[in-house]
Amino acid sequence: MARQFPNVGFPRFPRSATDILLVRHGESEAAVEGRLFPSRDGHGDPGLTPRGRTQAERLAERLGDAHVHAVYVSTLRRTHETAAPLATLLGLEAVEVPDLREVHLGEWEGGVYRQMAADAHPAFVDHLVSGSWDPIPGGEGDVAFRTRVNDALLAVARRHAGQQIAVVTHGGVIGAVVAEATGSERTMATIVDQTSITRVVVVEDRLILRSLNDTTHLGDHVQAQVWPDEAD
Repeated sequence: MARQFPNVGFPRFPRSATDILLVRHGESEAAVEGRLFPSRDGHGDPGLTPRGRTQAERLAERLGDAHVHAVYVSTLRRTHETAAPLATLLGLEAVEVPDLREVHLGEWEGGVYRQMAADAHPAFVDHLVSGSWDPIPGGEGDVAFRTRVNDALLAVARRHAGQQIAVVTHGGVIGAVVAEATGSERTMATIVDQTSITRVVVVEDRLILRSLNDTTHLGDHVQAQVWPDEAD
């Protein structure tokens, strides 16, 4: 009998490939004008809001039976708090990877970036339109950020050949990973929602994008993104 070759979905090939579920952290505490966030290693470090904790619980429910072999987080509180329900459900301990932290925002750290965004400051709009972190005064910049994120993610992937893992990280990090996977010149290749799932497969140090910004587990707990004049 002649061999048959059915039409199948994406094959994780070779078997040494690593399936990575990139998760943005849940909603974090609001910045307050005139008061900077607590800092860790020069980065603003807010915790989750009650809504963010609910998002984290829904993430755990979504991924609890997804055969996740390991959970990774950055150094910042919002990733630890987002990953905690999932890690507990799976009986795993989240592993911290410092180089998966968010881009350093220089003079816009500590919550200033959010105020610039809320005010639609011309400098913020220029940064957003350009898709680059370079315009931010004193910031990390595109090349340094993309290099450290890509190197860190590939190092994690090499530890888990043939497995699926969850990496709870930051919106900027996920944008940089998508940029690497798609060959985009824009380091801010995408903007993803809180606790959304973006799936990449790593094959011999090559990133392949499988899905982007999956929020089906959140229902009405997806945060609306609005400009200031729409928020009233």
